[in-house]
Amino acid sequence: MASTALEIIAFTVSISGWLLVSSTVPTDYWKVSTNDGTVITTATFWANLWKTCVTDSTGVSNCKDFPSLLALDGYIQACRGLMIAAVSLGFFGSIIALFGMKCTKVGGSEKAKAKTACLAGVVFILSGLCSMTGCSLYANKITTEFFDPLFIDQKYELGAALFIGWSGATLCIIGGVIFCFSISDNNKKPRMGYAYNGATSVMSSRAKYHGGEGDIKTTTPSKQFDKNAYV
Repeated sequence: MASTALEIIAFTVSISGWLLVSSTVPTDYWKVSTNDGTVITTATFWANLWKTCVTDSTGVSNCKDFPSLLALDGYIQACRGLMIAAVSLGFFGSIIALFGMKCTKVGGSEKAKAKTACLAGVVFILSGLCSMTGCSLYANKITTEFFDPLFIDQKYELGAALFIGWSGATLCIIGGVIFCFSISDNNKKPRMGYAYNGATSVMSSRAKYHGGEGDIKTTTPSKQFDKNAYV
């Protein structure tokens, strides 16, 4: 019962993290222009993995998609691949988890279900690590440019999408770890105890058998011998 509850908790946490990671990919604000050192702000620049935009003081936004995949910066291409891998791994992890949970009627025996649940946990952990790496790589580029005194172009700050991605990655890793630890409860089987009563003789077993029907009747061999006993 405890392992079933752990699996349900792990599945809920992992799915929540996967949904957060999936919502991070199309989110607009991966980075937002900083207002540090600016007295009057006439426009706000922001970008994500797919486009870069500018919003003026009236609230009108103009966006431009990245024209070429091969012309993109290396870190954007890496972040795209890692985030897509995280979403794909989370999807397959959720399918595998359904076959490995005890509360479902598919997946075979309990031993096979335990191995499947552990595999789902590993897949969720990989999904979380991909998302964590992608968001951290993007954030590292932003912070490096922000603190570089020789960088004269527009500087940016961390956007909301990065924090959502980190949160989702953390939930995926936690859920995967719980899935992996739930296999330990599945391997614990109760041991049957046997009491040793000692060896019983033939006479004692006969006495127990006759004792169930009535009093024990014992017969003594006759001491009187026939006259032809020694012939």
